[in-house]
Amino acid sequence: MASTYTPVEMIAKLVGFDTVSRNSNLDLIDFVADYLAEYGVSSTKVYNDDGTKANLFATVGPNVEGGIVLSGHTDVVPVDGQPWDTDPFEVVEKDGKLYGRGTADMKSFSAIALSMVPEMLEKGIKKPIHFALSYDEEVGCLGSPRLIEYLAKEAAKPRAVIVGEPTMMDIVTAHKGIVGLRTKVTGREAHSSLVEDGVSAVMTATRLVNFIADMMAENKAKMDPDNPYAPAPGYTTLHVGVINGGTAMNIISRECEFLWDIRYIAEDDPQDFIDRFNRYVEEEILPAMKAVAPEADIVTEIRSSTPALGQEEDGEAEMLCKSLTGKNNTSSVAYAAEAGQFQEAGFSTVICGPGSIGIAHQPNEFIEVDQVRQSEAFIRKLIVKLAG
Repeated sequence: MASTYTPVEMIAKLVGFDTVSRNSNLDLIDFVADYLAEYGVSSTKVYNDDGTKANLFATVGPNVEGGIVLSGHTDVVPVDGQPWDTDPFEVVEKDGKLYGRGTADMKSFSAIALSMVPEMLEKGIKKPIHFALSYDEEVGCLGSPRLIEYLAKEAAKPRAVIVGEPTMMDIVTAHKGIVGLRTKVTGREAHSSLVEDGVSAVMTATRLVNFIADMMAENKAKMDPDNPYAPAPGYTTLHVGVINGGTAMNIISRECEFLWDIRYIAEDDPQDFIDRFNRYVEEEILPAMKAVAPEADIVTEIRSSTPALGQEEDGEAEMLCKSLTGKNNTSSVAYAAEAGQFQEAGFSTVICGPGSIGIAHQPNEFIEVDQVRQSEAFIRKLIVKLAG
């Protein structure tokens, strides 16, 4: 007999897989593939280069045009150093909330839909529901391009894509784009008492970080308060998230690197900020470094790039979600997701999913049970629409 799960049970099942981005997600993907196979639904795994991670694509119902893609990422952010009150990889229900890493961001959306596969088959949907589960969204939406490429080649063209990031079941029609970068500074080591004999990579890096902060401050100062992203925040942000360098307090550091991102609104081109940064490096920083240490260098590379999701004029995905939710308003969000990648590939796309982004990435992450119920009702209405 095929396995059955309530939405909450399936959420607990998916959360139970430790799919922090640094780990493999194959155990989760294999579980979903085996579960779908019990219902006669075949799936395809689209792997990364070394085979340690995979996307999953599966079609419930006939592979004909006009179906709906339900997209969700399987990876979650780390829990290291966070003061959790419960095991983050075990769902705990308390006071109308389900606690666990990924409950909000964003395993619940996929879990709810997966738990309703028996209902999709029982209703005999005439247009398909496509499951698109990706890897490495949290580190730059790295897995979804391969998944989207497979979708475009192998599946009948869908009517719309719904990305289930947490929106409290509101309809999001635009999100920022994001570019992830790494800057490596190479200086020259010397005793810290002889500061003029060396070039400090760490101290140079701090000047660059301050320049990045200054660019963001300029964006904030000129922000249009009426733009659709405000107030969360309504301007292009530049942020340094990780910095590492140096070997000892009394050694002028030879190496330092930092990771930073640009989360840009549609009106801005992220390359403009990268070009400004590089000009500052070439004109203001490197000459003085090389005067002391000709081998000194600063190298910046783009590690990931995810396009923004733009507002569509009477988009199919927007119209569909309005009919399913009964809501007429739409909004924009400051975070980036794979929605922009789907749209760039030619698919009408929105974001609409249970839970709050304000809870994501925090200790004691949770989703309200009421949000689970709202999402379940949303999927059920979708099933009825596709069966009609």
